[in-house]
Amino acid sequence: MPLCAVPGCANPGVHLFPKDPTLKKKWEKAIRRKNFVATQHSRLCRNHFQESDYVGESAYTGHPQICKFLKKGTVPSIFPWSTQVSTTPTSRTSRYMKRSRRILDFIQPSVEESVPEPSSSAEIEISTIEGPIEDFTPKTVSVSTQCGSSFGILSLEAMRGNPQAIHFYTGLEKYEKFMLVLDTLSPMCNNLNYRGSKVINVCIGDQLLITLIKLRRYMPDFELAFLFGISQTTVANIFVTWINFMYEIWSLINIWPSKELVQYYMPESFKRGFPNTRIIVDTTEIPITRPGNPVAQQVTFSSYKHQNTVKAMIGATPGGLISYVSECYGGSVSDRQIIERSKLINMCDSGDSIMADRGFNVQDIFASRDITINIPMFLKGKTQLPGVRIIQDRKLASKRVHIERIIGLAKSYKILKSELSPYYVPLASRILFVCAMACNFRESIMK
Repeated sequence: MPLCAVPGCANPGVHLFPKDPTLKKKWEKAIRRKNFVATQHSRLCRNHFQESDYVGESAYTGHPQICKFLKKGTVPSIFPWSTQVSTTPTSRTSRYMKRSRRILDFIQPSVEESVPEPSSSAEIEISTIEGPIEDFTPKTVSVSTQCGSSFGILSLEAMRGNPQAIHFYTGLEKYEKFMLVLDTLSPMCNNLNYRGSKVINVCIGDQLLITLIKLRRYMPDFELAFLFGISQTTVANIFVTWINFMYEIWSLINIWPSKELVQYYMPESFKRGFPNTRIIVDTTEIPITRPGNPVAQQVTFSSYKHQNTVKAMIGATPGGLISYVSECYGGSVSDRQIIERSKLINMCDSGDSIMADRGFNVQDIFASRDITINIPMFLKGKTQLPGVRIIQDRKLASKRVHIERIIGLAKSYKILKSELSPYYVPLASRILFVCAMACNFRESIMK
């Protein structure tokens, strides 16, 4: 990782030089490094900025920001020469300063040329240096120990101005949406109960980023470890911890909207044809590695997918909000069995209608509550359907396709399409729920 560009400072750099030429010149002038021209990898550590230089409270929640970001137009102002010190430094200090300059001028260019964008896991708190220069002693602790990343490529800070990268790796449209997701998990995410040892070398923002990348791209732990400059053990620790944490926090949110809200956000096409629709439901299956246990093989084998899967039901409002996610069951379970185990019968009100596929032939379960199951008519035992019913079924199919699109959106998180490893199968219900909630932060795909 590039060191701080300030002469005499051996801390790992955190803040990239500004892209604005005028502000960049001010930074170069402030550090008083002769003939220095900042490159795209040059950076400064936090010790050279005032606390007031950082963004304070989040615009979304009013809580302090989890990751520290500089305010626009900020110029570094804390340097050894800007502190009142003796004008006659000791020979030891002079030798140290000269040696530091020589080392920095010799090493920094080669580091900047060879090291790609480092991880913002370097953004751990570094204590502010206080006291006269005579008290400074070079630190021999390795950079990897201090910030956990020697060759990190990905980081939240590096993606901040790149919405395409944010969307590609997380599924969210832009950096501001990512921060909104992070804010919903604040401030509890500052005191996580990690599955393994406490992670102190990766900032909270990057931990969420690692989790979303794992969900979205389903990268192997080795690949994520390489990209963030950390160990595979740390990646696994972060992912499992955050999946459990996000599930515990987001499951406290009541995502089941009232009938009035469903009606308010219902598209006009639904209001004309299916005005009482409360929820549209369908099942989805997640492939898993074939279990070694014969009983588990039988329970999870899906006759529809012809492989071992876990199966769950997802429901969405006509307006496109995912409002129900069931637990995951073995792939051999039927749609009816999932409905029977669900809480939908207690969540819907009298007069509501549930739109579903013909596999959900469960009118008898909901009839006592005056809840209608709106499914296509069965052709079994009939030569043909009445023309009016055919038209009605076509309209129904055109609306029911919305849940298929929403499930497709959820499955843009590749972990739900790829073969889930045995290590993650016990977390399948939580992984599905977190992916579904992440979709709720995105713009609606319903027209």
